[in-house]
Amino acid sequence: MSDIIRRDPRAEWIARNRLHPLHAAMQPEQHSWMGPNGIIRKNVHGIGFIGPNGIKRIDRSGAQQGGATKRTAAAQVQLPLHQVPAPAFYINVVPDMVGGRLSSHDRDLLGLARQLAGSDGAVLAVVFGEHKESAFDTAGVDRLLVLDGHEFEGYSPEQRVHGLRAVDNQFRPRHWLLPDSRSGGGELGRRFAASLKERPATRVWQIKGNECIGRAGAGQEDLARTLPRLILAAVECADPVSETRHEVLPVELSTALARSLPRIEDLGAVAVDPGAIPMAEAEFIFSGGNGVKDWDLFHQTAAALGATEGASRVAVDDGFMARDRQVGASGIWVTARVYVAVGISGAIQHLQGIGACDKVVAINLDPGCDMIKRADLSVIGDSGDILRALIAAVQAHRNGAKRDAA
Repeated sequence: MSDIIRRDPRAEWIARNRLHPLHAAMQPEQHSWMGPNGIIRKNVHGIGFIGPNGIKRIDRSGAQQGGATKRTAAAQVQLPLHQVPAPAFYINVVPDMVGGRLSSHDRDLLGLARQLAGSDGAVLAVVFGEHKESAFDTAGVDRLLVLDGHEFEGYSPEQRVHGLRAVDNQFRPRHWLLPDSRSGGGELGRRFAASLKERPATRVWQIKGNECIGRAGAGQEDLARTLPRLILAAVECADPVSETRHEVLPVELSTALARSLPRIEDLGAVAVDPGAIPMAEAEFIFSGGNGVKDWDLFHQTAAALGATEGASRVAVDDGFMARDRQVGASGIWVTARVYVAVGISGAIQHLQGIGACDKVVAINLDPGCDMIKRADLSVIGDSGDILRALIAAVQAHRNGAKRDAA
């Protein structure tokens, strides 16, 4: 038999053609990549990944063996249950819970808490008000304390600090972890530290033994210090939990929580012009591309949704949007919680720019384009009809809310 390696021109053509149905199957799986803060992130769901506990991710889809089930969904793997019947200590975490759900920052924080807890400690999550999260078990939460009540609604930092003081007196945690974010965790953590008369470690991105490293000098330098009890952690401070399930046992305060007299009155949310929000900080982006034919309708839909407008490079080059609204590797990298792509096929530069977005919604006529493959939710159809239906649905929802309030 000849030792000459034969080329497969058809396979090479499919690998180059991003619109081919088999293009994704011909691509090598990405096992690691560079995060926005310069930290190498690993694909914990990748086949063959070995976690810190020595557990290897097993392929049950037949992809490694080249079986007939190569393109079928992998079987659901039941993760081992981690139990801590009698915790030796607690690591308390106060997630932001923006929208009532754990964000990627919250999951990184819980991963860091899991490292600090080890096998003897328990991770206690303290959540204010009602939540919609159903995956605390796979996020690394051993105990869950929900501080519910109208006094915690809206902007109530004083009452929340009062609640955290009560939790601190009862559970005496070894460490407190809060996200150093603009969503409330940064301010709450600093207020809590002032109440405890302790000096917190801020913008922490790494913990080694009894030492933590945080960002300093406008993010250009690292500051190392002894690990304190109160830690405000940055994004990508640790890998999220992915190899174990946890009990999420509910706990309660042993004493009734008295209501503190607030010195700050919450007057509700203030309307902000979405167009004035920088693209890199926008939480909801409505982006248009070459498939948008009616830009007036596009602007009306973005205004009805209260979203920040964005655009692909093609739409910017054609003069439909300003250059500072271009999304992508050649424009602005965005980290929105929701990114709606209207008429955008999904060039590689654009997909790179939205890589950190939590949820992507695609509206497109082509069901095989790359943006549809990237999207968490896809709507196939004419963008004009869909946008008009979307405006009508938003108006009907708001009119119904007004009638209920009346």
